[in-house]
Amino acid sequence: MLAMLKNWYERRFSDPQAVALLGILLFGFIIIYFFSDLLAPLLIAIVLAYLLEWPVSLLTNKLKFPRLLSVILVLGSFIGITFVMIIWILPMLLNQMINLFSDLPHMFNTFNDWLLSLPENYPEVVDYQMLENLLSTFKSKILGFGESALKFSLISLLSLVTLGIYAFLVPLMVFFLLKDKQELWGYVAKYLPRNRTLAHKVWKETKLQIANYIRGKILEIIIVAAITYLIFLFFGLNYSLLLGVAVGISVLVPYVGAVLVAIPVVLVAVFQFGITPTFWYLIVSYIVSQLLDGNLLVPLLFSEAVNLHPFTIIVSVLIFGGLWGFWGVFFAIPLATLVKAVVHSWPSSE
Repeated sequence: MLAMLKNWYERRFSDPQAVALLGILLFGFIIIYFFSDLLAPLLIAIVLAYLLEWPVSLLTNKLKFPRLLSVILVLGSFIGITFVMIIWILPMLLNQMINLFSDLPHMFNTFNDWLLSLPENYPEVVDYQMLENLLSTFKSKILGFGESALKFSLISLLSLVTLGIYAFLVPLMVFFLLKDKQELWGYVAKYLPRNRTLAHKVWKETKLQIANYIRGKILEIIIVAAITYLIFLFFGLNYSLLLGVAVGISVLVPYVGAVLVAIPVVLVAVFQFGITPTFWYLIVSYIVSQLLDGNLLVPLLFSEAVNLHPFTIIVSVLIFGGLWGFWGVFFAIPLATLVKAVVHSWPSSE
């Protein structure tokens, strides 16, 4: 057994390049896992700088703008668009969320009346004892959800200060990361292992795919949210913007997100329209939009992204989401791409 482990170790770790790559990966994992809360502004700034590097390079290399001017134009445009979107959309989302919470008692009463009518209509299938157990469980879940929402609201109020700090620090760090990119990278490179050719190969293999994935995913969220919102608005569905944004965000979790977000959409549509032709037209339109997203938009946006098996994607979402929450879910596919590149590039003495 020991001989087998020794042979495996010598085959996989006899190359100094492999040891250097392993050291870089372990150091990065430890830093992000244990200090992600402290380094959150820096990590967000790095991601934004990475995304904004493409338009900055376009202005600098193609249009021959000075890099400082390119950084100011790109970052200023990004901040302006973000500010306008927040001022325009956020109040509407909050208003619809408040309306949804205020309508929940009425929805619950309607649902309760419908359940109580089931034993009369289907006495051989449903009895009152089963309904009482179901309603008590449902009430306890609603109360628990209300308590969680209250705690979340208090935490959100306390987080406003942190959000204000982020709003100041993140753009400032993005500016310096873009402006002094070469100087900062040269400073970091001095502390990296000298035998990092393999690490550079892995990074070169994954960075284009990761950049395409992140840009494509952000664009997919915007397109899906906008189209879904227009569909809901056309049918006059309540909380159209709130549900449309939820559907857009659901694309972060492939396959599973589409199923989960369909539940509130169906429930709101049932309470508003009942089982009527309007309800079915709405559901069919929603399903068609989801099919177009999966079969037309995704192949178009991610044509250059790495092809991962659906099972691999789901496992990656579970693992990285469990490690890093929302950001782990968002970067699950890029991280899976990185793991795949490391496995394929890892040297072996065989």
